[in-house]
Amino acid sequence: MASFEMSELKKIGLGLTGFGVLFSFLGIIMLFDKGFLAIGNILFVCGVSLTIGLQSTVQFFTKPKNHKGSISFGIGFFLILVGWPFFGILAEAYGFVKLFRGFWPTAAVYLQKSPTFGWIFHHPLVTSLLTRFRGRRVPV
Repeated sequence: MASFEMSELKKIGLGLTGFGVLFSFLGIIMLFDKGFLAIGNILFVCGVSLTIGLQSTVQFFTKPKNHKGSISFGIGFFLILVGWPFFGILAEAYGFVKLFRGFWPTAAVYLQKSPTFGWIFHHPLVTSLLTRFRGRRVPV
């Protein structure tokens, strides 16, 4: 089994990303509270930048195939900061799906092999849905 070491910056980045998702979730639960959503967005972007590195983050968001997602995510981020959280979340959700659409098949395979959630993904109905919508896996 191959092991890899995580630097302290990557550990901090994963923590910030997790807190960003948590604060965004709390902001949505609390009827689109713009404070929670803004903090969640800032933590998420900072966490991703620390986890994969600043140069890789800039390259990811500026790839030509990711322009629509990046622009939509940026517009949503701006809308949340100026006080229109509902429309900001809609724009960010579209941008998030466009940006990370290549990672869904890899995440599905990971969840299928997970000891915690794997039993759900081995159900015949879920397996047929995953094989239907599974595209090309992205190497991680």
